[in-house]
Amino acid sequence: MDYFAHETAVIDEGAAIGKGTKIWHFSHIMNNATLGEGCNIGQNVVVSPDVTLGKNCKVQNNVSIYSGVICEEDVFLGPSMVFTNVTNPRSAVNRRGQYERTRVKRGASIGANATIVCGHDIGEFAFIGAGAVVTKHIPAYALVVGNPAKQIGWMSEYGHRLEFNHEGIATCPESKEKYKLDNHTVTKINE
Repeated sequence: MDYFAHETAVIDEGAAIGKGTKIWHFSHIMNNATLGEGCNIGQNVVVSPDVTLGKNCKVQNNVSIYSGVICEEDVFLGPSMVFTNVTNPRSAVNRRGQYERTRVKRGASIGANATIVCGHDIGEFAFIGAGAVVTKHIPAYALVVGNPAKQIGWMSEYGHRLEFNHEGIATCPESKEKYKLDNHTVTKINE
């Protein structure tokens, strides 16, 4: 094995797990799930069939990642955050085969106890605050909080709030990288 799995972890046949990934206590990786290299799967995590996690994803304790979810590389899923995969669930109605897709793009962070309602994508490096309930698509670099989640600002790739000047330029205080805000879209300026 090129990965580590705690003795209490359950890994179903047909799961693909990348080199250097760590899977901790009481977690279950189901068949046809794909975990990239260098992921860290916390305690009591369920990764359902047909879920894809890119390289270097960090999944904290008590997260269930349901069929239909795709996380690109460097995604952070905070403790006890929730994905859904059916818009209108009913116990007596079988909705298998109707799972909606949710894509979490590269570098995005989802805070503890947040809920992502299925069918809503999370943009690159977006930051979903703890306890937020996402009911619509979230743009790249957006900072959203609340229920329902509302955008209150923008975040750098290093996770710092961006303050834009009158020309629409902001500098990350840690990385010193620059960002441009134009027509409600943030892009990193490559210099």
